Amino acid sequence: MNLKTRFEKTRQFSMDMVKPLKTEDFVPQAAVFASPPKWHLAHTTWFFEELILSDRLPGFQRFHPQYSFLFNSYYNSVGQRTQRQTRGFFSRPTVEEIMQYRRYVDEAMQQFFELPSPSPEILALIELGINHEEQHQELFFTDLKYNFSVNPLYPAYSDQPFCEESNTGQSGFISIPAGLYEVGFDGAGFCYDNECKRHKVYLEAYEISRHLVTNGEFIEFIENGGYQRFEFWHDEALAWKDTNQIQHPMYWQKLDGKWVQYTLAGLRPIQHEHLLTHITYYEAFAFAQWKGLRLPTEFEWEVAAGYFDWGKRWEWTESAYLAYPGYQKAAGAVGEYNGKFMVNQKVLRGASVVTPGGHSRKTYRNFFHPQIGYQFNGLRLVRG
Repeated sequence: MNLKTRFEKTRQFSMDMVKPLKTEDFVPQAAVFASPPKWHLAHTTWFFEELILSDRLPGFQRFHPQYSFLFNSYYNSVGQRTQRQTRGFFSRPTVEEIMQYRRYVDEAMQQFFELPSPSPEILALIELGINHEEQHQELFFTDLKYNFSVNPLYPAYSDQPFCEESNTGQSGFISIPAGLYEVGFDGAGFCYDNECKRHKVYLEAYEISRHLVTNGEFIEFIENGGYQRFEFWHDEALAWKDTNQIQHPMYWQKLDGKWVQYTLAGLRPIQHEHLLTHITYYEAFAFAQWKGLRLPTEFEWEVAAGYFDWGKRWEWTESAYLAYPGYQKAAGAVGEYNGKFMVNQKVLRGASVVTPGGHSRKTYRNFFHPQIGYQFNGLRLVRG
């Protein structure tokens, strides 16, 4: 599939995602981390207008002089921007105006694709823009779920809950011998700069579970006093848990003595055999401690990934999000994409049920602060 076709399909999928929404659903922002659907549609459009079209398409005029300010996310090199927590404050521009903005930029991109002989650097930037929009397609689902979850009506986005899956394949643990292994992206195709450079790591022998932790296993942890037993928790996690009165995973609650969870299909009973999701690193670490096991490092996960099924949950690892040896941060806005976040965050590996297919590769390094649980994440255990 050529780049132009991929661009068109990606842009159309964003529009397909929002079809079930009502106009009122596009605006609210229930937390600083949960951007509204309208903003996602506009910001992904801003990327192509700001970083590709504005200086490279002859005669191009911006759709609106203030959109560069309104829909910049965190790119300091581009200029000033609105505060992240205020993205849901604005009823204007309207949803229809954002749709007009998307059509305007898409038409301009069609003209851009007709220009002769774009440089490899420009093609790489368009590729990055496509992958950037696919990332926001995943964030659309995670953010919408949080925004909907605070509504006491527990509205449904669709009839698909996006979180009711069970383990597949064999059970037990996989033994990985001690040795020197290569990790990081290697081969053709797209990757983010934080997946490079490929390098060697030495690993001691370990065993990694073939299966992700289930709801039923985590309920055992809760019922065994896991949230009250300080010995399983980091000190920082205890402060977070006590300050926020955390007693169970995000979206869980008890009704009439039974566990239920909010899903994108509304409120549903928790099935014990289904895969646990929406937990923080703090909770994942505490559960592993309770089991007498641990979380894998990101390198242990990557080396073993060919031996188990993955892709239904982003999986917490024990690794801090840091640069690989030889990492080079690009100049300008592209360099802000990953490098400046390499502090105080944990790496997650794999993919989830709402991750676009092109982002499911074993070298992909997702990253979040340890108290964040709104992603479709889970955990896999290691011993040794």
